[in-house]
Amino acid sequence: MLVIDHLEKRYKTGDRALKGVSLELGRGDIVGLIGPSGAGKSTLIRCVNRLVDPSAGRILLGDVDLTALSGGALRRARRRIGMIFQEYALVERLTVMENVLSGRLGYVGFFASWFRRFPEADVQRAFALLDRVGLSDHVDKRADALSGGQRQRVGIARALAQDPELLLVDEPTASLDPKTSRQVMRLITELCAERSLAAIVNIHDVALAQMFLPRIIGLRAGEIVYDGPAAGLTPEVLTRIYGEEDWTRTSPREEEEDEEAGLPAGEAA
Repeated sequence: MLVIDHLEKRYKTGDRALKGVSLELGRGDIVGLIGPSGAGKSTLIRCVNRLVDPSAGRILLGDVDLTALSGGALRRARRRIGMIFQEYALVERLTVMENVLSGRLGYVGFFASWFRRFPEADVQRAFALLDRVGLSDHVDKRADALSGGQRQRVGIARALAQDPELLLVDEPTASLDPKTSRQVMRLITELCAERSLAAIVNIHDVALAQMFLPRIIGLRAGEIVYDGPAAGLTPEVLTRIYGEEDWTRTSPREEEEDEEAGLPAGEAA
C-alpha cells in the first residue's frame, strides 16, 4: 500500500536528515515513529506528502510514485493522504463545520470552495464525522473557542473528510494533558481500524506509543535502528534509539491503564 524505498533528504547545508530509509505499510497498518529530536521523524512524514521534497529514493502509494509527481497530479495524489498536525492547523475564525469541510477542498471547484458551497453529501459526511469524534454539539462554534483536545478532534475529522487511504499524524498529543492524550490516541487507532486506514504516527511519548501502536519504528540520526512490535522496546532497544538513560520505567504498567477506557470516544475534553 505504501512503500518507502531508500529515501534520502539532504539539505543545502549538507546535513542529511534521512539516510536511505526504507519501510512498507499494508492496508490498515498503524506504525509509531519514535526517536530523539532531529532524528528525521517529521521530515519523513513530510516527504511522504511532499511538503518536503526528498533528495533521492521513491515513495509509492499503491502504484503511484509520489516523488515523480508535480502540479495537478500531485494535488490529486494528496487527496489520498490525510494529515493531522501537532498544532491543529485550523482556521481559528471559522466554525468547526467549516474547518472539517475544508478537508473536501481538493474535490470541489475554485468558486465552490471560495464561497464555501459544498455538495450535500459532503455536508452530511462532515456531520457524521463530527458525531463520531464527539463534537456534534460544537458544529457552529468557532475553532478558537475550543479546548486543545477538541481542536485536535476537529483536525482528525477534517483529515478523514478527505476520505484518505493513508494518515500522517505529526505529534498529535504534544500539546495535550495525559488523559486527553490517551483519548485522542484511542480515537485515532479506532478510526484507522474502522476504515482500514494505514497510518504513520510521529510521537515523542514512548509509553503512549507502546500503549496504542502495535508496530514501532525507531529513527536515530536519519536511519532506522528499530522496526518491530511495541513489546520489543526493551531498555536495550531504547538505548539504541535515544542513547544511555534509565529506561526501566518507560513501559506503561497495567494498573495505569486509562480509567475511562470503557467510555465512548466522543466523551473527551
